[in-house]
Amino acid sequence: MEFAVVCSGNSSAIKRVSMARPKKITSPDELHAVGYGALIKRFSLPSVPHHCQSFIHPRGERKTVVGPTGNDEFYPPRYRTGETLGDQLEFALKNEGVNLTILTLVFQKAETAELVEYIRSTPTGKYARRAWFLYEFLTGKRLPLADLNQGRYDDLLPEDTYFTGPGDLSRRHMIRNNLLGNRAFCPVIRKTTALDGFIRANLDQRCLAVLKKYPDDVLKRALDYLFTKETKSSFEIERVTPDQKRAGRFVELLRRAGREEYLTKAALLDLQHAIVDARFANSDYRATQNYVGETVRIGQERVHFVSPCPLDLPDLMAGLLDACRQMEQAKVNPVLTATVASFGFVFMHPFDDGNGRMHRFLIHHILARSGFSPEGVIFPVSATMLKQRAAYDETLELFSKPLMPLVDYRLDEQTGEMTVTNETGVYYRYIDFTVIAEHLFRFIEQTIETELSSEFDFLTRYDEAKQRIQNIVDMPDHSIDLFIRLCMPNQGHITGGKRQRFFGKLTDVEITAMETCIREVFRQK
Repeated sequence: MEFAVVCSGNSSAIKRVSMARPKKITSPDELHAVGYGALIKRFSLPSVPHHCQSFIHPRGERKTVVGPTGNDEFYPPRYRTGETLGDQLEFALKNEGVNLTILTLVFQKAETAELVEYIRSTPTGKYARRAWFLYEFLTGKRLPLADLNQGRYDDLLPEDTYFTGPGDLSRRHMIRNNLLGNRAFCPVIRKTTALDGFIRANLDQRCLAVLKKYPDDVLKRALDYLFTKETKSSFEIERVTPDQKRAGRFVELLRRAGREEYLTKAALLDLQHAIVDARFANSDYRATQNYVGETVRIGQERVHFVSPCPLDLPDLMAGLLDACRQMEQAKVNPVLTATVASFGFVFMHPFDDGNGRMHRFLIHHILARSGFSPEGVIFPVSATMLKQRAAYDETLELFSKPLMPLVDYRLDEQTGEMTVTNETGVYYRYIDFTVIAEHLFRFIEQTIETELSSEFDFLTRYDEAKQRIQNIVDMPDHSIDLFIRLCMPNQGHITGGKRQRFFGKLTDVEITAMETCIREVFRQK
């Protein structure tokens, strides 16, 4: 069964409807697309879907149907607008929010004169001024309009529906630009019930509460291991088994996360050099097209994701790094900043190797630098992602799946070399990270509640088991450790061969008591 939430009229009540397939509010022939949907249709735009689609329907009240990939918004006839560019832009900005990708594509195709006519018809209207600002911001071109000399400033993004930056005043448009980024790269994050709940949960404080439950010696030993666990998991996600030297280097990098500057090109290059084989390290951003895929058979690749063209990459990366620094300075919630930095980075795929590990490293760097993760503490989020691989893949696909139908490419069957044949840069510039941020919050929450606690609990029980075994037989520490290691995989029992080989001096009564101790402490059957 699928569930749709339907909101009617002005009522704040929400009715939850269970259905095998979403019910049609009206037939397709009776629906009239408005806002972004109308603009996409008018200009035949190849674009990623907006988070909602709006339609005018001939009867009934205002309704919202929430689906798995976005909302369908239905408006009664009184909401119907004119068919001009200005009419649809105003409806979109007023009711559907800001979609920088669609707006960029619209501005590339629309007649400037029609936009100027709309702005002149209502020069002080806040939606006309937003459209004016966005045209000049996104295109870098100046419309033939005089600067405004009166009025009050309006926020470009409504503060109640978007996470925003500090805001720069544009006197020309009487607009406060509170976007999170810049023309080269500007993330968008909408305020949702899920994100509000995660932020109110104060996960950083919940982490501290977990740490306070355990003695210092247990914390130190557990935290030392968690750095190794995060390293192993991060490599394992990519099905890579590092040698001891490479793993050790990555552990040391994780320990330095937050203490050094990594949001620069030079620092990212140094980081890549530290974690990949020197023979495959880059001296600059990649100069070739790369992609994520799998070999189905010789000469046949299944492509899951195509990264930006090399020519677009320097501008995109400079914009991404600048946006992340801007978000840090504006003290945007650290998990939101980590979302943009880490997932923005992996979507750019700027290097030939190591992108995935660097992407996950950036999560730790942002959380550590902001103080979200306590000093010396790491959330082994890669371990959670590894255990929930399907959920992690789904997070990456929130961007890659809608993108793939928009990318035209040729793939050499022999060499696997790819050539992208259409302009794609705009699709990577203005990513909506809202649902991706919800997923990262969820990974972090589960890491705190499961991975941290389980590791500390294990060591606490391990110490208890050692003490109880010591009270049964006064053995060397290494012998007790060996006994526990041999019993744990076998539900608290030691097999006959290993019993004779390593513990032949012990009596049956002592062995039985020690095994019972293991089962009781670790609650094994």
